[in-house]
Amino acid sequence: MSEQSKIRVAVVFGGRSSEHAISCLTAGSVMAAIDRDRYEVVPIGIATDGRWVLAPADQRLSIEDGKLPEVDSAGAALALPFDPAGRGLMVVEPGQVPRTLGEVDVVLPLLHGPYGEDGTIQGLLDLAGVRYVGAGVLASAAGMDKGFMKIIWSGQGLPVGPYVVATERDWRRERKRVVDEVKELGRPVFVKPARAGSSMGISKVDSENDLDAAIEAAREHDPKVIIEAAIDGREIECGVLQGIGDDPAEASLPSEVNVADGHDFYDFEAKYLDDGLRLDIPPRLPVEVIEEVRRMAVRAFDALGCEGLARVDFFYTSDGRLLLNEINTMPGFTPASAFPKMWAASGLDYPALVDRLIQTALARSVGLR
Repeated sequence: MSEQSKIRVAVVFGGRSSEHAISCLTAGSVMAAIDRDRYEVVPIGIATDGRWVLAPADQRLSIEDGKLPEVDSAGAALALPFDPAGRGLMVVEPGQVPRTLGEVDVVLPLLHGPYGEDGTIQGLLDLAGVRYVGAGVLASAAGMDKGFMKIIWSGQGLPVGPYVVATERDWRRERKRVVDEVKELGRPVFVKPARAGSSMGISKVDSENDLDAAIEAAREHDPKVIIEAAIDGREIECGVLQGIGDDPAEASLPSEVNVADGHDFYDFEAKYLDDGLRLDIPPRLPVEVIEEVRRMAVRAFDALGCEGLARVDFFYTSDGRLLLNEINTMPGFTPASAFPKMWAASGLDYPALVDRLIQTALARSVGLR
C-alpha cells in the first residue's frame, strides 16, 4: 500500500501532567504494535512546557537503566489550524513561513492525566474537526475527576465506597470540617489527587497526624483532593471497548491485581519500576461474579457516556460485594499495563486492539454525537 493510500494516524504523547513519562511509555508500545502496512504514523510529542513537536523517529520511549522517557522540546514545532474544513498539521518555526505537514485522518491522544485525558485535548480536536480515539470532552473530564465520577455513578445507582472531596478553598478555609469528615471514614484512608492517575501522589494514611502531609503531597499534583475509605477487598480491573457500529460496549475478561511483598499498595513503583505486581486473568472468582464485573464495567462506561475504550477498577469485598473504584478513559498500554493484557486474554491481541480503536474512531462522526 502506498503512503498516499494509508490511513494517517497522529500519535500524540507526553504532555504537561505529572504522567508525562507514562504517556511516553504507552506511545512507545502502541507505535511498535501499529500495522505500518495500513497506517502511516505521525509521532507528535508534547513537551512538559506544553510545546508540540514533531518527534524524531529515534525518540526514546522506554525505561532504560531506570530512567523514564521524556519528550525533547527541541523538535520542529507543530500547531493545529482551527479550521474544521481541514485536518492538517502546521509546522511552525521562528522566522520561517508555516508549512503544512499534511492532513491526518485520526488522532490517537495517548495522554494521561490533566491537559490531555481530562477533555482539554478532546475539545481542541473537536474544534479542529479531527476524529480521535477515546472519550469525548464530558466523559473525559468526568472520568478524570474522581469526585464527579462517583457522583455520576451514584446517581445511576452504581455502588461506590465512602469518600470526602477537599477543594483548594475547602482546604484553605474549612480545614477543620474536612478533617472531621475524614475522621468519619475510619482508618486507614487513601489520599489522592482528584484528577491524576498512574498512582501519582497517593498516600495511605493510618494516623490522623499524617493526614495534612498526605493532602499536601496530593496537592502537588492537583489542588483538588479526594480521600477514600480503605476497602477490605480484592482489586479487580476490567477493560471496556465501544461496540462496533450500533452494537453495545463490550467488556474483557477481568484481572486481579496482586501487589508483591514490599509494596503496601498499588503504587507507582509497583506498577512501573519494580515488577511489583502480578495480574491474574481471569481472577479466581466465581463465574457469576466475573460476569457481574463485566456487566457493571459496561454500565459504568455508559453512565459517563464514554467512547472508544476505558478500564474500570473495582473492589470485591470480603462480604461478596462489588464496589466501583474508578475509571481510566485512556488506560496505559505499557508492557506492564492490564488493559491490553485483559483483551489479549479475551481473544484480541495487541495489534488487533490498536486497529479496532482506530477503526472505531474513524467510524465516528465529528461534532456533537
